[in-house]
Amino acid sequence: MMLHMPTLAVSDVTYEQLAATIDHSLLRPERTIDEVVAGCRLADKYQVISVCARPADVPLCVGELGESSVAVGTVIGFPHGSSTTATKVFEAETALDQGAVELDMVLNIGWLRSGDSAAVEKDIAAVVAAAEGRALVKVILENAYLNDEQKRQGSRLVEAAGADFVKTSTGFAPSGATIPDLKLMRETVSDSVQVKAAGGVRSLDDLLEVMSVGVTRIGATRTADILDDFRSRSS
Repeated sequence: MMLHMPTLAVSDVTYEQLAATIDHSLLRPERTIDEVVAGCRLADKYQVISVCARPADVPLCVGELGESSVAVGTVIGFPHGSSTTATKVFEAETALDQGAVELDMVLNIGWLRSGDSAAVEKDIAAVVAAAEGRALVKVILENAYLNDEQKRQGSRLVEAAGADFVKTSTGFAPSGATIPDLKLMRETVSDSVQVKAAGGVRSLDDLLEVMSVGVTRIGATRTADILDDFRSRSS
């Protein structure tokens, strides 16, 4: 994905700092229950910040990670963002009641591309309101389908709606996070909004590079490879 020399070096970060950026993704639709359980155990073993589970798996993950410091997150309106706002709110409230404490929602991509900013902001704000005091809300723009001005506008709407993070991608579109997009998003929102990279952060060097431009969370499936590489290179 990145193919640049990272600004940060291995010596600039600790294991704990790296692990605290990783949402271990369990979203592939074909994952079996046993694979979800194994994913939770891997997340606990490596002490990452969270798992991001399919909505139907939230109770399972909460049960597996109940004694762990690893948070359970899930997705809302995933992956297309075109569910009704009422459906997104219902998904959010159900996940919260089942123990999820982080919600990665997809904004309505078609509305954003149509220029209906008021509807997009209202859609995000409804989920933010449902999560208030109970969960972080990360809003996925799905940058593969947007031009730069739409990415900027989407980022502004995420902040205006009160969400905690703006996020690049679902991981299911034609492309994921890029350094130019991450810089654009970081420059567009204030310091009160964090940036999450998803789709394509596959190595330790990728993670160091996105961290160098202000990313504080990533979605990852290669969690073990990334963190094992850090341990190997820092020993």
